[in-house]
Formats: sequence, structure tokens, C-alpha cells
Amino acid sequence: MDKCRSERDRMPPEKRVLVLNHFPRFLSLLEEEIFSANSPIWDPEYKQQPPNHLQSIIDNKTPNRRGEFERVTATGESKDGFTTVSLSSCSIKRDDLKRASDTRSGDQGCKRRRVDDSIYDVTDDVSERTVADIVATITDPNYMCGPDALFQMQAPRDEAAKLEEQRKLIEFHVIGNSLTGPVNKQTMLWLIGLHNVFSHQLPEMTKEYISQLVFDPKHKTLALVKEGRPIGGICFRTFHSQGFSEIVFCAVTSNEQVKGYGTHLMNHLKDYHIRNNILHFLTFADEFAIGYFKKQGFSKDIKLPRTMFSGYIKDYEGATLMHCELNPRIVYTQFTAVIRRQKEIVKKLIDMRQKEVRKVHPGLTCFKEGVRNIPIDCIPGVRDAGWRESRATRAAPDPEPDPSALRAVLHAVKNHAAAWPFLKPVDKADVPDYYDHIKYPMDLRTMGERLKARYYSSRRLFVADMARIFSNCRLYNSPDTDYYRCANTLEKYFQTKMKDAGQWDK
Repeated sequence: MDKCRSERDRMPPEKRVLVLNHFPRFLSLLEEEIFSANSPIWDPEYKQQPPNHLQSIIDNKTPNRRGEFERVTATGESKDGFTTVSLSSCSIKRDDLKRASDTRSGDQGCKRRRVDDSIYDVTDDVSERTVADIVATITDPNYMCGPDALFQMQAPRDEAAKLEEQRKLIEFHVIGNSLTGPVNKQTMLWLIGLHNVFSHQLPEMTKEYISQLVFDPKHKTLALVKEGRPIGGICFRTFHSQGFSEIVFCAVTSNEQVKGYGTHLMNHLKDYHIRNNILHFLTFADEFAIGYFKKQGFSKDIKLPRTMFSGYIKDYEGATLMHCELNPRIVYTQFTAVIRRQKEIVKKLIDMRQKEVRKVHPGLTCFKEGVRNIPIDCIPGVRDAGWRESRATRAAPDPEPDPSALRAVLHAVKNHAAAWPFLKPVDKADVPDYYDHIKYPMDLRTMGERLKARYYSSRRLFVADMARIFSNCRLYNSPDTDYYRCANTLEKYFQTKMKDAGQWDK
């Protein structure tokens, strides 16, 4: 502070007010917190109360039905059990004929609670008895013969890693440092080994910064251990109140790459987070890591509202923010095996259906007579082959739009007092990061151009573009901003004008 006071005359006015007026107050409050015995900064279980707008989202969120997807065992002495969690995939017995979402074999820690299937459309679903017969057939070693049974054309990326895990050649452990209790020697050695792996594989990151995060008690690392030493890992921090984890480091040592370890590592991390009811990942990926994260289900299209993570994660210059949403019904470490089995069942069902439907129908002649199109169910044999009308087909077609009515609605919306933020596209020079978060921008001027070009072949397209304007605004801006309030006001006005014009079916 003495140095700041001596340089006060050379400081800009804004900085002078900040440093000399506000900064001393901040330091005194910080000192008070540090020396206070009841300060939440010393409470490892402290959870910050989310803002009101986030609390409403959390309260209205449907509880996810999920189960334990891995066997969890503590390593080391019992007093150190909090530092290390071992993960191992649950096996699936071949004679288990129930659906994978119903039960899984293994010990009690591996069973999943039944997920209510009533929320999913199971109309005309195949009977369990039929599925059981097919599974018994395709798992019979006498049935499976030929090269496909021995040599798979496209083996999953993580197949080799899963086999090594089954043979106990590799292990997975969630480890972390602690300020509230002793950390066993093995955990600390693994953390040091992971620090070395991250330092070698991520040369752009300083060793000091890697140390700061790897040994931070708020961060945990999923370690891939082979022959007693860590050869890869994913360092992450979980924000329980926000419902997501930030992945800060992800690396596998160079001589162990291209073996499927990275995919299997990420799958274990997904299962670990689902078990803890965290269903979102965020990470900043550089140009070399984007490809890997895309293969793991990450996308540049951020589905989380910006207010959920803004201020919680650090922005990295030259990196791209990516997001992954987890499905609590999926066991990711078993995902490829389940998909492969499902494909085999579908192929067998098709084969069974082809054997049932052997009748050959004559070709259609109506098109030669000038008919342009006919309903699918009028084609002979289609219904006998198992075709059913989909929901989309059964739905009433969207009526033809009235261009003059849509033009009048758009004109009224443009002239509304709350329309000023949406009249033209967002200028990237004014908001540099806008298009990093908003992948499908829309504005009223663009809608006017589309209306002139007869782009809106249905009312649904027109309503969708208008809705995108408001959803983009709410995604990028906080609820306490004028932009957010304008979006809410203008959306209600738009719906009113559409109803008045007879163009609103909702």
C-alpha cells in the first residue's frame, strides 16, 4: 500500500479510486475472514447458496434417476480412505435376460435402480421373451462362427483398455489432496507422478500452475495407474451448486497413447460423475485437444445457461469452450458393448421378420398413370412388413403461412420499445465472445430478409426464428440485465400479436 500511495499521482483516476479507496477495505475484510474461526473458507463442506434465478432452475429440475455404475472401494488405511476412490466396471452376466436398464449383475454396489420407462415411448416394443431368445442365440458359441466372431471389423477405441482393466493390468483411482486430514504416501506419490505427466504433455502450462491445481484440495484427479505408476489422468473441479465439473487437465503419457486409454479414462470419469449426480462437463480445449473432446461427446454448442458457469471457470486465451451433457441412463464404460449387442439383436429381428414376410408383391403402376405421390400405407406389403405410422407423420401438417400477416407481426415487433437490442445482428467488435457462446444467432433484420425471400414455408419456421432471438438473449445475458428483461417483454408482445393475427396455434 505504501508503494501505491507513493505512485498515486501517476495512476489513472479510475485506478487511483480503486486502489486507494476500495482495495484497503478489501484487504481488511480478507484479513478478518482469514483469522475468523467461523469463516466458511475453512469449511471443506461449505456450499455457496446459488442466486435466486439459479435456485429456481435447480428446484424445477426433474430429479435424475441413476444408480451406481462402478464398484467403489477405499484404498489404503481407513483413516485415509477419503483421499482415494477405486473404480472398476461392473460385469454383465450373459444369462441375465432382463434389460440393461433394469438390473446389472455384480455385487450390491453395482446394481442400478430401475428407471421408469413410462416416460419413454415403448409402443410396439419387442417382447422380453423374444429378446431373451435372441440373446440366448447370439451368445451361443455354436451359433457364432466365421470371421466376424473372431475378428471385428471395427473394434471400439477402448476395447483394449477394457481388457487390460479386466486383467488387472491397469487401475483407475480418484485421488486428491486434503487440508482436513492426512494424505497417505501412495496418494501423494501418484499426485506427483500426475504432475509430471501433465507437465510433459501440456508444455504450454507452467509447472507452477499445474502444481497449484493438482494439489488444490478443491480439485480431484482421475488417475490411470499402470504397473504402480500413473500414466495418465484427468484433473477436474466439481461445482456441486451449479451442477457441472470443469476439466482442467487431461493427458496420457506419450508412449502409452493410441491404446484407447484416453477414451476409457473419460468413460470412467462420466460414470463417476453420474453416480454423484453431476451431469455436465465444461472444458477449454486448445486446437490440438478439440478432436479428442469431440470424440468423447463434447460440443462447442454450450447447452448450459451462461449464468450457470460465468465467474466459476477461468477463461483461457486461444482455447475453445466445450460442453458435454451426460445421460444418467447410460453406463459409459459398458456403452460400446451394449451398442454392439443391440445391433446384433436388431439384425436378428430383421432376419426373423424377413423370414415371416416372404410374399412378393407386384410393382406399383400408379405413377405411370400420372399420380405424383401416394401414402406409404397404400403400398402393398408395407404394413405386413411391420411399418407403423410415426408420430411426426400422424401430426397435423403445419398450415400454410399468411405472408401479409407475418409481415404485419414482424413490423409491429420491430416498432416495440423493447425491440432495440434485437433489430440487427450483434456486432462482434462490440461483443467479441458472443459468437463463441451463441452458435445460431438471429435478429429481426435477418427475419425481415428471410420473409422477403419467402424462406418461411410454414408458421413453425417463423416462430422458431423469433424464439431463437429470445433464447439466445437469455442464454448470453444475466436475468438482471436490460437485455434479458427486453427479451421477456418482447416475447409476450410477439405471442399476443400472433394470436391477434390468427397465426398462433400453441
